Amino acid sequence: MGWGPDPIWGDVTVLTNEVASKSCVSVSIKVNSETVEGYTVPGQYCQVKFSTSEDEKPLFLAVASPPSLNDSKDTDTDTDTDTDDEEDEFEFLIKKTDNNSWITEAKPGTVLQCSQVMGGGFPIKEHFDGFAYDFPTQNILMFAAGSGIAPIRSAIESGMLNISPPGKGGRTARLYYGVRSMEDMPYKDLFGRWEMAGVEVVPVLSDPSDEYQGRSGYVQNALEEDGVSIPRNSGALMCGMKGMAEGVKDILSQAGVFEGRILTNF
Repeated sequence: MGWGPDPIWGDVTVLTNEVASKSCVSVSIKVNSETVEGYTVPGQYCQVKFSTSEDEKPLFLAVASPPSLNDSKDTDTDTDTDTDDEEDEFEFLIKKTDNNSWITEAKPGTVLQCSQVMGGGFPIKEHFDGFAYDFPTQNILMFAAGSGIAPIRSAIESGMLNISPPGKGGRTARLYYGVRSMEDMPYKDLFGRWEMAGVEVVPVLSDPSDEYQGRSGYVQNALEEDGVSIPRNSGALMCGMKGMAEGVKDILSQAGVFEGRILTNF
């Protein structure tokens, strides 16, 4: 399929299925310890399908929860619920479509098929840390559209970005997050926590209500309006639709951000 090694399928059990927005659900599954050990970098993904049938096409789902096998458990973005059981859970953010009700409507206890963890994820350490491009990464820009926020959330909460509130010595960060309306925006309840950890969250709505007072249009338009203040010291993560990603990359490149620091997870 062109997505790397062949999947090794195994049974997983749905633990929770919760409404994340008008168009998305958040599904957590119980995975084995071997699968957990393969998840080390934000942006990695699993293939998931309903049955063992070889004819059934799987979904490719980026893991939304952060990797547990790193040194980030004491970061500002950590929660108080880091039990061993939860370390064996993966959370996925899934947009509802006409043909994926088998997972978007799956009840707790449903058994699904899940592959091993796949992909290299966001190559953060290789391209953000050190002086690979002569200048250190001091500012991180993140871009997501719709359910593309899933791997971005993983990166924010992993601690690997070395983000901290102003004056604390870490990197600064800004997230541009585009959806149609506030009702379509997952993880709104996490924005306050991310802001306290040093991430400026900029919602961008393409179809806002009359009462909405924030940014509107598209993510790439908001970036173009704001510009990139210090391109040589900036890095970027992005996940979302092709038009958004291409537009953002073009603006960043023209501003002078090093190409190697414009990261995608696929």
